Amino acid sequence: MTHPLRFLAAPLALVTLVSCGSVPPEPARPTYPATPSRTEAPLIGALVDLPIGAGTRAAVIRESAELTQCVTQLTAARVNFSPVPDRVSSATCGLTNAGVLGADMGTVARLSPGDVQMTCRTALALSLWRRQSLEPAAREILGSDVVQIDHMGAYACRNVNNGGGSSRISAHAQAAALDFAGVRLRDGRRITVLNDWNGDTPEARFLRRIRDDACRIFGTTLSPDYNAVHADHLHLEATDTRFCR
Repeated sequence: MTHPLRFLAAPLALVTLVSCGSVPPEPARPTYPATPSRTEAPLIGALVDLPIGAGTRAAVIRESAELTQCVTQLTAARVNFSPVPDRVSSATCGLTNAGVLGADMGTVARLSPGDVQMTCRTALALSLWRRQSLEPAAREILGSDVVQIDHMGAYACRNVNNGGGSSRISAHAQAAALDFAGVRLRDGRRITVLNDWNGDTPEARFLRRIRDDACRIFGTTLSPDYNAVHADHLHLEATDTRFCR
C-alpha cells in the first residue's frame, strides 16, 4: 500500500521553497501606464473602480479584447451584463461580443431606458465613466446624486448622422456607442445636453466635465461642439479610434 506521506512530498517541498524566499512575492499592481505592456497580466475586478488616468482608454480596450475577460471585469465590479449570441443583421449591421447591460449594483444611478443592448467594451467604458466621472462630478458641481441616466439608445442599424447624406456606417450599427441625453438628480432637477450645454452655469460645467472625461475613456466622444446633429446628446463610442469634440 502506498504511504500517504508520499503524496505530501511535492507540496511540502514547494512550501519549503516559498518559506526560504526563493519564490518572490507578487508585486503590487500600479495603475495603468499610458502604454500597457502586451504581456502584462489582465487586471481582474478593479478597472471600473480605478480613477481616470493617462492609460484608462488603453486599459478599456485591453480588458475588453475577449468577451470572457470583459464580462469578468463587469461581474467583479457588480455590474449586471448578460451576453447574447453574435448575430449578423445585414452586410453592415450586427452584434459581436455584445450583451444586455443591466443595473450597476455598486451605484444608485440607473439607465433609462434600462437593459440596453451593446458591446461589452461599451458597457465597460460606460460603467467606468459613470462611477469615475458622471456621479462624482454631479456631487461636486451640482451638489446632488445622480439617480437616473437618460439616453437615446445604443444599437441602431444606420449610417452616421442618422443617414443625413453620409454613406459611413455608424458605430451604433454594431452597438458600439451610446447617446447620452442627460441626468436626473436626487433633488428633482433634470440636466440635459439640449438645454444646459451653453453658458457658464453649474449645469454647463458639469456637462463639459463629463464630456472631457469621456474623451479619456471612449475612442470617440461627440458633443454639441461638434455639429448640430449632436445638439441634444453626447455620442459615446467605445471603439479603437481617437476623436474628441
